[in-house]
Amino acid sequence: MGLSYEFSIGSVRAREKRLFSHADLEQMLSLESESELVRFLKDKGYGEGKTTDEILESNAENMWKYLRSIAPDMSVFYPFLLQNDIHNLKTILKGLMFDKSYDGLLLEPCTIDTRELTQAAEHKKFGIFPEPLAKAAGEAYDIIARSKDARLGDGIIDRAVLEMLLKEGEKSGSEFLLQYFRTFVFYANIKTALRGARCKASMDYFENVLCEWEDFDKRKITEKAMSGSEVLVKYLEKVTAYDCHKAIKCYEESAAAFEKFTENKLIRLAREKCRFSNEGAEALFGYYLGCEYERKAVHIISGGIKTRTSQDKIRERLRDLYG
Repeated sequence: MGLSYEFSIGSVRAREKRLFSHADLEQMLSLESESELVRFLKDKGYGEGKTTDEILESNAENMWKYLRSIAPDMSVFYPFLLQNDIHNLKTILKGLMFDKSYDGLLLEPCTIDTRELTQAAEHKKFGIFPEPLAKAAGEAYDIIARSKDARLGDGIIDRAVLEMLLKEGEKSGSEFLLQYFRTFVFYANIKTALRGARCKASMDYFENVLCEWEDFDKRKITEKAMSGSEVLVKYLEKVTAYDCHKAIKCYEESAAAFEKFTENKLIRLAREKCRFSNEGAEALFGYYLGCEYERKAVHIISGGIKTRTSQDKIRERLRDLYG
């Protein structure tokens, strides 16, 4: 008998109780060494390993093993795993083109085996990806090979991925995924425009890397970006879609504050739409994202402990939690 969402939702609700709370984060913030953090994480049953990096890797592996054991259909996670495939594609392309080692930079799980992906990149045969992503990968290959412009190559691939994520959200039948990927794509575009404006990128660059859709005025954004970073920021201060005007206030404070705002917006959306959902895959999406944000928190705290950063500074960098 196959698994049902009724079963998986019940299982996830019980499992969510193990996710870290803000009180747990405060306990971690009080620790003074990595060895103390490792001991704390092991005592919590968070993962196995001698370092926090090993424990985080163990935790991620266990999460995916658990999701595979309870999900009626793992294909619902394709849009999230696709992002690992794309990271691997860009990493392999740049590794091959610039003759740099990249094995330790590849992400799992993914939908395309990294050995198959390496062969595809070596022979410039990207039919393993759906269109228009396969076409974008070929264009990026040519650009990096010809001009060594890795930034433009990455941007072309990223735009194709964003277009795919929008389509995945639309066809999923999940109101959460639709809103999640629209928000994700909106801010990915904004970040690209802001970086391009700072670097005084060309009109051709913006045309190639920005994803055009109904909630994003590509023509207007490009026009403002071409006029300079200050002009673009002033314009974005008046854009209310997806709380852009609030995000830009954070950007004017610091790039880190902006990044935190956008990530908090996504996890809050998951909390609102998934935390108490009783049908479909939303509960599984929420648990997955909850685990991802939990690992980010542990990674930030671990880095702060290693660099002897003050508790207040580390606390400022922490994102919201799912629970």
